[in-house]
Amino acid sequence: MAVQEAGQSGAVLGAHGGGCTCGDCPHGARAGHRRAVAAFLLKRDEFAAGQGLPAAVAHSASASRQWVSEELTQSAELVAERGRAEGDAWLARLWWRTATVVWALVVALLLGQALTAIGAGWTAARTAGLLAAVVTAGALTAASWFHRARGGALAPLIGEDNRLSTSRAVAGAWVLFVAFAVLVLVGRLAAASGHAERDALIAGLELGRGAGVVTVLAVVCAIAVLVRRVVGVRVLGQRLQKVRAHRPRAADLLTDDAGRGSFADIQYVVIGGVALLFAAVRLGRRPDQLPDLPWGLAVVVLISAATYLAGKYAEGGRPVILSVVRAREAGDLDAPIRTGDDIEIRGAGFVPPGAQGADRLSRMVVRIGAVHVHVPLVPVAGGFNNPTDAVLTVPVPADVEPGRVEVQVVTAVGVETNRYVIDVTE
Repeated sequence: MAVQEAGQSGAVLGAHGGGCTCGDCPHGARAGHRRAVAAFLLKRDEFAAGQGLPAAVAHSASASRQWVSEELTQSAELVAERGRAEGDAWLARLWWRTATVVWALVVALLLGQALTAIGAGWTAARTAGLLAAVVTAGALTAASWFHRARGGALAPLIGEDNRLSTSRAVAGAWVLFVAFAVLVLVGRLAAASGHAERDALIAGLELGRGAGVVTVLAVVCAIAVLVRRVVGVRVLGQRLQKVRAHRPRAADLLTDDAGRGSFADIQYVVIGGVALLFAAVRLGRRPDQLPDLPWGLAVVVLISAATYLAGKYAEGGRPVILSVVRAREAGDLDAPIRTGDDIEIRGAGFVPPGAQGADRLSRMVVRIGAVHVHVPLVPVAGGFNNPTDAVLTVPVPADVEPGRVEVQVVTAVGVETNRYVIDVTE
C-alpha cells in the first residue's frame, strides 16, 4: 500500500481516495484524509502569517487576498474529497463492528445468567431469554450484512444528513427491547406444558399489563416519524439549513449539527435510556409478562419526547441581512460605496451549523445586482475571520452599475437571505 503526500493534489488517488492501492483496505482513506487536513492547516497558518505569497500579487492587498482564497479553496476541496472517501470506508467496515458488539452482548447475557443461576438453578425463563437474544442478534447480523455499505445495523438510524438521528436511535432501542420481550414470552409459551401456565403467559401480553411500555413505544416511534417530516418541511421552506456530514458519529446523538451539546437531545437520550433500563430490570424480574412500566415514569418519557419535538421546531431560522456598510480600514476617509470598495454585510445565520469547514465556507456567494461575488476566505491563526456567521466582507466588482443595487447572500447550502438595497456611486 502506497500513501501519497496530501500536498500533491494532482496525484492519482488510490481505490479509497487516500492513496491506498490494495483494493479494499480502508486505512489508506483514513491516512489520506489526515495528511490532507495537516497540509491544509499548514497552508492556512502560513498564509495567515503572511508567508508563501508570490511576488506578483504581494503588492496588492485585493489581489493577494483573492489568490490566497483560491489556493485555500482548492486545498479545502481536496480535504473534503478525502473526507468523503474516509467516511465511505468507515461505513463499509462498520457492519462487522455492529455485529461484533451485538454478539458480545449475547455472550455477556449468557455469562450473567450463568452467574445468577448459581444456587438458584437454571430455569425455563433463562433459556427463553437466551434464545430470544440469539434470535434478535441473528436478525441484526443479517440486517448488518444486507446494509453493510451503509453502516450495517445502524443504517436505519442514519439520517439524510449522514448523521445519527437521536429520535430514530431512541425509537429503535425501544422497538428492539419490546421485540426481545415478546420473544421471551414466545419462548416460554413454547416450553409451557400446562394450560394454566400457558393462559398466564398469554394474559401477560394483555394491554393492561404493559400499557405503559406500549404507550412509550407508540410515542417514540411517532416522534421519529414526525421529526423527519418537520425537518424535511423546514429545509424545503428554507427555514432550516442542513449540512451533510462526512460520516455519522456517536456524538451526533447528544449534539447539534455544529457539534455543540444540545439540551433537547441530551435529556431525550438520558430519560429514554433510564426508562429503558428500568423496563429491562422489570422484564428480568417478571419474564412472564410485558414489563409493567409505571405510569409516572411513562409520563416523564412523554414529557421528554415533547421537549425534544419542541426543540426541533425551535431550531434553525432563515439567514438575514441587517445592514450593509462600506468597509473602512485605518486611515481611510469616509466616503460612499463605489465599485472596487469592500462592503461589510452584517446579519445572522450566514454560516449554517456544521458548515465551518473551508470547503463549505468557500461556497458562499453574495449577489450584488446581477453579479455573483464569491466570498473570499481570509485566514487567521486557527481559523478564518471572513466569512463569519454574522459578518461578510466582499468587494464590489466593476461590473456593478452605479445606482440603487440589491445585495443578497446565498449560504453554503443554497438558502437565500432577504434583499438589502444599497447605493453605489461612480
